[in-house]
Amino acid sequence: MSHLETLSAIDNATYLQKLEIADFLYEHLDQYGDPHEHIMRCLDYALDQALDKGGFVVLSRENGKIVGAVVINKTGMSGYIPDNILVYIAVDGSQRGKGLGKKLMSTAIKMASGDIALHVEPDNPARLLYEKLGFTNKYLEMRLKK
Repeated sequence: MSHLETLSAIDNATYLQKLEIADFLYEHLDQYGDPHEHIMRCLDYALDQALDKGGFVVLSRENGKIVGAVVINKTGMSGYIPDNILVYIAVDGSQRGKGLGKKLMSTAIKMASGDIALHVEPDNPARLLYEKLGFTNKYLEMRLKK
């Protein structure tokens, strides 16, 4: 049986705690992942105590091992941009289809103060979960890569 735990800036997460989370995400994000150093920067932002940063992490562990994780960053742009952005969510392949993603997301939604935005590729199966949880696709995202 897995259990949930949360981390935020007040927990003073250590480098090793962040590294454990980053290693899990790097391994389990599959084709939707980012380089390890980007994941670490995201965790630094989420778990930093600076006023202009923040967020939190929701983890699921089974037998002490991470089997699921969600990372939310605060945007600091309430009103004109959603207050929070879901940056990462991953569930260990052996745990998929058991409702763990929904449990992690439901906890993150309850913890977040304000609106939440996320980016999801059209073919990502997690898109269905987000829609069931009430996320809508109001905008088309466009990016300029420099």
